[in-house]
Formats: sequence, structure tokens, C-alpha cells
Amino acid sequence: MTPLAHLGYYARVDKAPYDPFNAEQAVREFVADLPRGEEDYLDALRAYADTMYGRMLATRPDKRYFLDKTPAYALVLPFLAKLYPRAKYVVLVRNPVAVLTSYATSFFDGDYEVALAHNPILARYVPALAGFLRSRPVPVHRVRYEEFVRDPEGGFRELCAAIGLPYEAAAIEYGRSGEGFEGLGDPTGVARHDRPVTSSVARWAAEVASVPATDALVRRVVDELDPADLAELGYPRDSILAALDAARGAPAPERRSIPLRYALERKLLVALRRDIHSNALGRALKRLRFALDVVLRE
Repeated sequence: MTPLAHLGYYARVDKAPYDPFNAEQAVREFVADLPRGEEDYLDALRAYADTMYGRMLATRPDKRYFLDKTPAYALVLPFLAKLYPRAKYVVLVRNPVAVLTSYATSFFDGDYEVALAHNPILARYVPALAGFLRSRPVPVHRVRYEEFVRDPEGGFRELCAAIGLPYEAAAIEYGRSGEGFEGLGDPTGVARHDRPVTSSVARWAAEVASVPATDALVRRVVDELDPADLAELGYPRDSILAALDAARGAPAPERRSIPLRYALERKLLVALRRDIHSNALGRALKRLRFALDVVLRE
């Protein structure tokens, strides 16, 4: 029961008074003695999630479905497929370098080095998504970003048919719903448009190729990815590099205007992360943080 007490609501995992390796062994031994083994364990986990989702849906009697869109779920897809084998899975794929460009510009002020040091997203997500699409443990509807924004009506009709929902044209005009936006999404772009647009389909190549150091860094990142994984996602390595080659010499895209407060916060955050990852002060801070974590845990 101890791990359940430290999921973040009552207590934090960094202060949990248990050894995770011992907890893992204890759970495995306990599950092994259950009548149906892993199936009983999955039933228990499913009961937790069903209660949370179900009770949330109950607060909105006008809603029938719950959509959980969390990027990090890509890293636990085999687990989710076991937990909800009959759920409707939609996998949205996009050119990996375009994803990296959006990530770096939106949250790290265009500093790709700091962005990758903080989270090497392509090295983590590309093989995870490709492996899921390759093995297909559950039925999957794949949506290709570049095709969807060019024909959102057609793409949305296919999506609705695949997951068994009625098509509603108003869903394409999401910015006109009047519900507004709340969450942790990209604050630089989420409110700029009322419907899917194509402006960012090719922007990534010029963004990367306009800065030689960034271009070299991104090419190294792409070279470290498995070509088979890139092909599985639908973005062969050669096509990515060819797009970067073609964009060389092109002017850098105009930077998007963002709220001043967010711009300042982002610059400060990037500066702090660069210090932490690159110099003696950063190393000292990391050692101090580790020491404090140990003390607080004790």
C-alpha cells in the first residue's frame, strides 16, 4: 500500500519511505499468488482508472466519452494496451524534427541544446511509437499530422468512423466553441487559430537549417535514430535530411509573438537549465539537490 500513498496527492514520491526495488519484488510476489495472477492485478488497476474517469464523466451528464491525450503515454503503450485492450487508440504522427522544433521553440526559446539535454524526446518517443505501430497489440487508427491539417474535414470523418463517433463539423472549428483553453499545452500557438492550419507543416526545415549549429545538432540526433523506426512512422531518414538540405540558405521564419511575461519566464528557465547542464555551478546545484533529496527521503 505504501506506493499508493505517494502518488502525489497525499505525499510525494521523492519522500517515499520505501525502497522501489523491494516494492517491485513485493508486488510481483503478491501478484504471483493471486488466483488469476496478472489478470487480477490488471483488474485492480483498471478499477482505479475506471473510478477516476467515470466519476469525472459523471460531473458532465452531457458528455458520454472521456479522451485522455497525454504525450507521455507513448512511453507506456504496451502497459496501456494490456490495461484497456478494447479502448479506441488514436496515434498521431508528425515529422519527428517538426516535433522537436515545436518543443524547442515553444518551451526553450529555440535553444535545441538545452531542450535535448532536458528531454531527448526523439530518442525516447520515436522508438516507442514505432514499436507500438509495428507490433499492433490493439487496433490503432493512425493520423498523419501533415495530411490532417491539409484536409481536416476528411481526416476527421475518417477518425470518427474509426472510433465509432458521429461526425460533427463544428469540431473542426474548435476555436469557436467558446469553451476556451486551460492546460499545459503550448501557450505560443494554441490560441492563434480557430481550426487546423498548414502554416507549420514545412516551417521546421527552415527553422533548423537557418542556424548552422542547430542544423548540425539536429542531423546528429536524426542519425542516432533507427532508420527502420523513422520509416515505420512514415518519415524516412533520407526524406528528413533532404528537406533540411533544400532549406539551406532560406531565411529563418519570423518568430511568433508571445506574451511578454511568458517570454521572460521562458528565457529565465532556459538560462537556469543551461547552467545546470553545463558548468560547475550547475554540477554543484545538482549535487546539492541530490543530497537534499536523500535527506528529505530519510
